Amino acid sequence: MTQIQSSKSTHSAQKVALVTGAGSGIGKVISLALLNNGYAVVLAGRRLDALNATVAEAGEHGVNALAVSADVSDPASVKRLFSQTQARFGRLDLLINNAGVFTPSVSLEDVDYANWKASVDINLTGAFLCTQEAFRIMKVQQPGGGRIINNGSISAHAPRPNSVAYTATKHAMTGLTKATSLDGRKYNIACGQIDIGNAATDMTERMGQGILQANGEMAAEPRMSVDHVAEAVLYMASLPLGANVQFMTVMATNMPFVGRG
Repeated sequence: MTQIQSSKSTHSAQKVALVTGAGSGIGKVISLALLNNGYAVVLAGRRLDALNATVAEAGEHGVNALAVSADVSDPASVKRLFSQTQARFGRLDLLINNAGVFTPSVSLEDVDYANWKASVDINLTGAFLCTQEAFRIMKVQQPGGGRIINNGSISAHAPRPNSVAYTATKHAMTGLTKATSLDGRKYNIACGQIDIGNAATDMTERMGQGILQANGEMAAEPRMSVDHVAEAVLYMASLPLGANVQFMTVMATNMPFVGRG
């Protein structure tokens, strides 16, 4: 598994974060926000070139970054990721479980098994594997504890048509968040979930052009700046471990979610 390591950070007391899916979209913007706010950040994703581009975009703050090519659906790859994190920075204060995939939009009976399995492996199992490795570091490090923030999505509450795999994994993410919060108490590990609606990234571009609604019509939906997501994550991460945002929803105000749309 290839990886690129930056020069040693001179700020040994800074907090250390790990962001999955950091090469593009929401993960990229969160990673840059953390770097710009004094964190050392491990950027994880499948495409090393994209991760390195994110590090380069951080400018002078890139010295505090470590880009690691990793597949969150592969237990061995996840173990290597967290081992490299610990070897580079010596601890882990914040895990952002952001990696996720959309599979093709088709009716439930037409979902290909391979696409179902990919959704479960990356969206759910990947978050579980990363959470498990984070626990193993956070519970023994000194000072102990840490924080985990899961990207849940609006789909953790309400489905879109033809999205059974994504919806099921995001509903399951809510269960993972609650179980992590409960099992993390004894280790001073806090866990919260941010549910994001229509952040303006390449992945949501089609929503601004027109997307299928529950009534069968096609309609364009408003989007919001992805910077608002990063600001929300920074707030959640800024709290002392004695306080926690359990669930937060940040969304384009007029997107069809509340009420009848």
